[in-house]
Amino acid sequence: MAALNPMTHQTHDSATNRYWQNTEEMLSSFLTVRSCTRSLVAPLSAEDRMVQSLPEASPTKWHLAHTSWFFESFVLSPFVEGYRVYDPDFRWLFNSYYQSFSAFPDKQLRASFSHPSGEEIAAYRSHVEQAIVEHADRILQQPEAADRLLLGMHHEQQHQELILTDILHAFASNPLHPSYLRTEQLDSTANSALEFHAYAGGLVETGAGEGFSFDLERPRHRVWLEPFHLANRLITHREYAAFLEDGGYQRPELWLSDGWHHLQQQGWTAPLYWRMEDGIWKVMTLRGEWLLDTLGSRPVCHVSYYEADAFARWMGKRLPTEAEWEHVARSLPVEGNMLDRRSFIPEAADKLAMAQIFGDCWEWTASAYLPYPGFQPLAGTLGEYNGKFMSGKMVLRGGSLATPATHIRASYRNFFVPETRWQFSGIRLAESIPR
Repeated sequence: MAALNPMTHQTHDSATNRYWQNTEEMLSSFLTVRSCTRSLVAPLSAEDRMVQSLPEASPTKWHLAHTSWFFESFVLSPFVEGYRVYDPDFRWLFNSYYQSFSAFPDKQLRASFSHPSGEEIAAYRSHVEQAIVEHADRILQQPEAADRLLLGMHHEQQHQELILTDILHAFASNPLHPSYLRTEQLDSTANSALEFHAYAGGLVETGAGEGFSFDLERPRHRVWLEPFHLANRLITHREYAAFLEDGGYQRPELWLSDGWHHLQQQGWTAPLYWRMEDGIWKVMTLRGEWLLDTLGSRPVCHVSYYEADAFARWMGKRLPTEAEWEHVARSLPVEGNMLDRRSFIPEAADKLAMAQIFGDCWEWTASAYLPYPGFQPLAGTLGEYNGKFMSGKMVLRGGSLATPATHIRASYRNFFVPETRWQFSGIRLAESIPR
């Protein structure tokens, strides 16, 4: 996943003791993840799976191959004696960014890979899955191998989200505006009022605790929070439309300097998938294109950090810090509109209680993506990704409608460059409480 971290945190105990009691449990988890990927790509034609509509995205076909490459490269090849590599060329062809592992093609060229065929990639996935099943006992008996298998599962879940993210951009770029899931109508839902809940702050702990986590979520550490308010829900399409109507995209005083530069350079006039037709805004989603009024009470999505920040300024508010967000999220269950629900569209909040913390849209925070105090990347190839990208990016929290529920948690840190708009990213407001 281009900006979702595929590295894990290593502890002194093994994955065997932490996550699985036996081989059957491990294989059930593994095969469930693989089955989910197959179900997500099932509606897509062979032509759909080849499309790469922007440099940051990848074709579905590549996602299918790369996730298998991960298991083959980091679990099967190093830990299963005598394992037969499916194709030696796949070692470099489907590498993403691991410089110390092998060379790899330019990411922007992935859509040109007409070979290997989709059928051969399906055979590759089957080959890898069969090998994991055949050697499951051996993998489970080796703590490092089991840890990496679990890492690979979370890595594939990240690519499940990217499959949906990337195909939405591809379909939105197509003048025919095809949809991933055809829907004749959407349920009309009322939205709760926008309210702010007060939090006293103080000295709090943040970062990952027990259970699986990526290394950038650790170590757990203390942070001082001043008193703050956090909005009870995400900002809606209707509320964001009011920002447009008030000239939000023509008022430089609302924008950070770099944000205003991107607005002018890219010609932004609205969120990514909004388009004006005959004086009416339409919005593209995985469930097709809809009138803005139809989506009015649902969370606005596909906005950049700069747009989120400008909207917050227009409202006289700000974005929460990631520590504030996590402090609130830790008291709430991990539930919401996520991939498991298969709604494929943000849903309206219908209660005044704190809602939409998990799911619907990733929430931009005011925090730069930086290492936590005491952060240590893993040694070797699997530690290559995180540290070198801790510059020029902002943190998002909470997951989205495309995030598997078993993949997200309160400590999860997502990160993208602030101009990113093709992700399922939305807005939650905060404000400081004067002393």
